[in-house]
Amino acid sequence: MTVVVLRPNESQDQLLKRFRKKVVKSGILSTVRRKRWFISKSELRRVEKKKAIRRIKRRMTGRGMEA
Repeated sequence: MTVVVLRPNESQDQLLKRFRKKVVKSGILSTVRRKRWFISKSELRRVEKKKAIRRIKRRMTGRGMEA
């Protein structure tokens, strides 16, 4: 659980900004999004493989090499 304590002379905007940074850094949001729906292991492997292929293709075309 992410907790932030109000510092002396700190505005609520600054407190909220610090809280958001902590949430992003801790990875809570990505975990919640990932666990929102159940995905079987085989489906997860398929999605990860697809992501890897896209990433590799993007790297190859970005360097001037045509795939």
